[in-house]
Amino acid sequence: MRILFVTSNRVGDAVLSTGLLDHLLRTHPEARFTVACGPAAEGVFLRMPRLERLILMEKRPYGRHWLPLWAAGVGKLWDLVVDLRASALAWLVPARRRTVLRPRAALRTRHKIEQLATLFGLHPAPLPVAWTSDADRALAATLLPPGPPIVALGPTANWRGKIWPAENFAALFAAVAAGPLAGARAAVFSGPGGYERGLAEPVLAALPGAIDLAGRLSLPEASACLSRAALFVGNDSGLMHLAAASGAPTLGLFGPTPSHEYAPAGARTAIAVSPSARMEHLSVDAALRAAEFLVAVRRAA
Repeated sequence: MRILFVTSNRVGDAVLSTGLLDHLLRTHPEARFTVACGPAAEGVFLRMPRLERLILMEKRPYGRHWLPLWAAGVGKLWDLVVDLRASALAWLVPARRRTVLRPRAALRTRHKIEQLATLFGLHPAPLPVAWTSDADRALAATLLPPGPPIVALGPTANWRGKIWPAENFAALFAAVAAGPLAGARAAVFSGPGGYERGLAEPVLAALPGAIDLAGRLSLPEASACLSRAALFVGNDSGLMHLAAASGAPTLGLFGPTPSHEYAPAGARTAIAVSPSARMEHLSVDAALRAAEFLVAVRRAA
């Protein structure tokens, strides 16, 4: 059985789609998968079981980024095509069965994973997962060895309006390390590239003792590291979703984006939401209360 799965260009949406993929992996243990996604999201799927091919779609004018995918798929008969992009592609490649996520205003009132779950009538919606290798986990154990609890910080995002001030991250970490996670160490994460690294620099400067992992890891390596954290605190970003999928107690910080649709989805998650659309209006105290709740839940588990 062959399944073609067309998912997002963005890391966060790609991570949220992994719960649906995990459902298909468990439901069809004989299936081989081809996943199509954007280059930024490649690492989300690199360690996926039974991955036959990963097709990266570079954004091109006039929708020409679909041509390589069409060329790769048109010569095969797919048992199932799952298209989360609502493109015409699902209807242009041979398939025994197709399911397409169509944009509907009513769906936008629900969390993204619940929107995806409607494709197969799943209740509850499957939670995202993060796939890592033995090598990823061995590297994580070296970078974050046993010792004081790790508070992972994700101070970056794909646009500045979603970013909490660096001084707030530093103040929150200080309060957590003096209270619910006494003696904790900070580890600072970011996506790859100079832009993301630059966004993380102010937090690194404010926390000179932090473990600097900003821009230094692949997504599977970051996932393995995040799974070792006692707490993750970060802006609404792909890294936030990866932390939740990796099993870290995850606090998502929200301002201009809809938390009802994009809150972190995982076994232990919480959100702190600005009273306005501006991230600087989200107080450290509000974030600390949410962090304390997550730590308490972790200890009770």
